[in-house]
This record gives sequence, C-alpha cells and structure tokens, in this order.
Amino acid sequence: MIKVRKNRAYRKVNEEMILLYLDVGKFLYELIEKGNYGDKVIDKAADFMKNNYPDIKGFTRRNLYRMVQFYKAYKDYPKVSTLLTQLSWSSNMLILSNTKTWEAREFYLNLAIKENYSVRELNRQLQSSYYQRYMLSKGKALPTQKKTVDEGDVPNTRLLDTYSLEFLDLPKEYSEKDLKTAIIKNLKDFILEIGKDFTFIGDEYRVQVGNHDYFIDLLFYNRELSCLVAFELKLGEYMPEYLGKMNFYLEALDRDVKKENENPSVGIILYSSKDKDVVEYSLSKNMSQTLISEYKLKLIDKKLLEDKLSEMKQLLDSKD
Repeated sequence: MIKVRKNRAYRKVNEEMILLYLDVGKFLYELIEKGNYGDKVIDKAADFMKNNYPDIKGFTRRNLYRMVQFYKAYKDYPKVSTLLTQLSWSSNMLILSNTKTWEAREFYLNLAIKENYSVRELNRQLQSSYYQRYMLSKGKALPTQKKTVDEGDVPNTRLLDTYSLEFLDLPKEYSEKDLKTAIIKNLKDFILEIGKDFTFIGDEYRVQVGNHDYFIDLLFYNRELSCLVAFELKLGEYMPEYLGKMNFYLEALDRDVKKENENPSVGIILYSSKDKDVVEYSLSKNMSQTLISEYKLKLIDKKLLEDKLSEMKQLLDSKD
C-alpha cells in the first residue's frame, strides 16, 4: 500500500512539475516574442528566481532556456500534454534534444510510456535511431498481428528490417556460437532492442521430430502476440534454404509445444548481411510465419537513415 501511494504521489508531483515548466516556458516565450532582442528575458528571469527564491532548484538560466524550447516545440500540439506529463523532465529533454520532427517526438513519447523506459533505455533507443529504423521497415507486422500497422501503432508490432546489436561488443572475427553467447550475456539489452513483450524461454531449445532431435538457437514468447518466437542466428549472406529449416522448426513448435489458446509460432532469421533480391524471391510465394532481418554490430549513421526516410516520404507523397 505504501509503495502504491508513493508511486501515485510521485506521478502527481511529476505531472504538476511538467505543467509548471510548460507554463513558465510559455510565459517567457511570449515575453521574448513581444520584447526586443536586447531584453535578455531569460537572464533576468534567472536572476529574479535566484534573488527571490534561492531555495527553489531547477530555475537556472540553462533550465529556463530549456523550458522555452520545451513549450515552443509542443505549443501547436496541446493534446500532447497528457503524454509529456507521464515522463520525467530528463526523459522529455532527451527526446527534445535528439529529435528534429514532430513525428519522431510523438513516436518516442508513446514508445517510452508504453514500454516504461528508464532514462538509460530511452537514450539507447534514441542513439540507435530506433524511430528511423522502425519507419524504414516497410510496415511489416508480425504475422500473428491482424490489425493494420501504422505510425500510431507504436512499439513492437512491426518487425524491423535492421536490428542494432552494438551492445554485444563482439570482435571482428566471431562465430555463430559467439553471437548467441553474447546475446544471452546481454539479454536485457537484446530484449530492449526486439521489444519488452518478449520473454526468454531458452537457447538451443530442443524439438523432437520422429527419432531426431533439432535445436533452435533462441526461443522467446511474445506476451502481446501470444505466440512462441524462434530466432535463428546466421553469419554471412542470407541463403534461401534456411527458410525451409525455419518452417520445419515452426511446424514442430506448433504441433508439440504451442498451447491451444496461443497463436501460431513466428520465426525470425537474423543475418549479418542479406541480398534484398534473394530475400524477396524466397518470401514472395511463401506463406511462412518467418521474417528475415539484418543485424548490425555498430550503430548506423543517423544522417544516412534520416536521408533514406526523407526519400521514402517524398516517394509516398509523389504517389498521392
């Protein structure tokens, strides 16, 4: 009971603080707009707070400037205040300082709230360009997800074309076993990347068909989609024959492991590189519950992703 009440009190205090910062930002913004450049509104406000309210923290010149920027960024979107008040000031500042568009800000606000990110987790998603990678993933929903995926359907209902596994810290030369071991060692960060609805079941998960044993690299369960998710880890380029192997694993899971109330199992083949044409050909007439994604061991250049996203949007606009 104490913990519940404390959490409620913290959320209420945080909500009022964010609304206060928005009000202060609006007040100073309007003074700046009405005044002259030489008025030094923020400097005067900082001096006023220091001289009259020395015990109140958080109203330094730097923070007051941030409040103005905070209000300016969201002033044309009043409905978003309910999202802003659900995140801490630090999280809001992270999003504001690491995004350039309203769409990206709204995406990260929704993502951080739904996934209950810590400041560290949110910063990692921002630095790994999660929004850009998500939007460039061609709208592919997980096969068991029946509803249409769009920009408002934010976290983890869309499987990414490219996953960033920079946290594995692998050497230049490594084996599939090294890759799997590193993922298990860094499981918390791996689940952050693929989605917090994933629950780890085991590695080298054994399925028996006839008199033969077969082993799935990694097996997860997705709580939102209510299905088993098998991961196969591969080095080098994607090979079409591996799709048949994954389909075999999924059939074994559905027949012998899946519960009656669960959805059909999903397979994800992770490759270090892939030929897009080969992937497209192998999946074109295949009704498999398998998706094929590339993984990178270094953070992808954000400017490159932003340029690709801009090109995609221009192409879509030209079609309209």
